[in-house]
Amino acid sequence: MLQAFLNVVEFGMNPQEAVEAPRVYTYNFPDTWHPSVYLPGVIRAEGRIPKEVIDSLERRGHKVEMYPDWWEGSGFYWVISRDPHSGVLQGGADPRCEAYGLGY
Repeated sequence: MLQAFLNVVEFGMNPQEAVEAPRVYTYNFPDTWHPSVYLPGVIRAEGRIPKEVIDSLERRGHKVEMYPDWWEGSGFYWVISRDPHSGVLQGGADPRCEAYGLGY
């Protein structure tokens, strides 16, 4: 969810662009579930991440595991934003599953 949030707030994407952006997953910290998964240095990335980014991560010591381009195991996001000036709502629904965003 942090990636979708940052895509909107820091990178200026609209909600649909934010949920469609390729994702990466890190396992550098213990999971919240028991037993915890803890894989220091492992990054899992969707296939749409550019090769030069993957190569750069590997040069920095990460073990990168590639996932399909639109990996369904990444979780599913829906984003709705409201323009504070106009009040217009925009929605984005994750194409990794059957979904839609709705606001009224």
